[in-house]
Amino acid sequence: MHARFSAAAVLAAAALVAACSTANELIHGKQVDYESAKTLPTLEVPPDLTAPSGDSRYGLPGATTASGYQAEHAQQQAAARNTVLPEMPDMHIVHDGNERWLVVSNETPTQLWPVLKEFWQQNGFLIQLDEPNIGVMETNWAENRAKLPSDVDRFTLARLLGPLYSTGERDKFRTRLERTPDGKGTEVYIAHYGLKQVYSSADKTTTAWEPRAPDPGLEAIFLRRLMVRLGAKKEAAQQQVAAATAGKPRAAITSGAGGAETLQVYEPFDRAWRRVGLALDRVGFTVEDRNREKGVYYVRYADPAGAKEEKKGMFSWLAFWRSNEKKVVAEQYRVVVKGAQDSSTVEVQDKTGAVLNSATAHRILSLLDGQLK
Repeated sequence: MHARFSAAAVLAAAALVAACSTANELIHGKQVDYESAKTLPTLEVPPDLTAPSGDSRYGLPGATTASGYQAEHAQQQAAARNTVLPEMPDMHIVHDGNERWLVVSNETPTQLWPVLKEFWQQNGFLIQLDEPNIGVMETNWAENRAKLPSDVDRFTLARLLGPLYSTGERDKFRTRLERTPDGKGTEVYIAHYGLKQVYSSADKTTTAWEPRAPDPGLEAIFLRRLMVRLGAKKEAAQQQVAAATAGKPRAAITSGAGGAETLQVYEPFDRAWRRVGLALDRVGFTVEDRNREKGVYYVRYADPAGAKEEKKGMFSWLAFWRSNEKKVVAEQYRVVVKGAQDSSTVEVQDKTGAVLNSATAHRILSLLDGQLK
């Protein structure tokens, strides 16, 4: 009886699910509600020490009555009509096409780091990579629970659909911090990584996970949430994140002397430096170090086309324990950003600093170009 449910029953169950599920947050048609990670126990203070005082700027938004919310919402709408992009004294969003980052002018990376860890844990993630010395933090892979029904409907749907009961998608986020040029504030970059579950066999009996494209909409959602966490009003944060800029060509690959390619970014150095850093995060390069003064990102990249086929001798078939798969080794490269008035150039160098004119350099520039356009 379990395996014989009709298509109509499935459709009915799906309709029930759609009617009963609730959205935790909705921005640009996206619902976001990741499963809560385990929270740490409350810190116990020894008798001879004083309990640390909290900072009200980082408090979670409190609950309110329906009438109070409506009154506040009406005030926010009235204020929104008077300003297209309201600015907050201590933070603002820098927006360039699909790329956004948060500038917090009165907090250093050291001050923001513990707040960011708590922020991701409160949004349902565990911290998988914690590298304050280079300003990089990564969450674990998690499923967006808003795409699933509520607990009661989840149980019913799981019984009906069995192994199909899953969104088939996983997300994780990388947060990167950089100091502002004046050294007093912090620039916060959030990059999204996605996986999707696909069939890996012709008979559709096995599945595998493969990457899916970065989602700027999810990055925008968490930038907005972070602004609210740091004290901004929800309406003002929403307007900041949703602000748009005029669409214009922003990058192009060109050939220089000797045929070596460079990526032209039609932005001054400061903006090009930030955009290239965010593009490296999105594409998934391992950024081992960076030097803003010299305009250099030190990265590792495993070129999938760079693995060489090993020559097989006449008795190589006897070595049955050897794998036939190509080994891809991550090599060290330098991605160099050079500014010139209102535009900048990006070139790829090897680990010694020599400009590369190779298929690998072309692939790296093409990956960056795809993010910077």
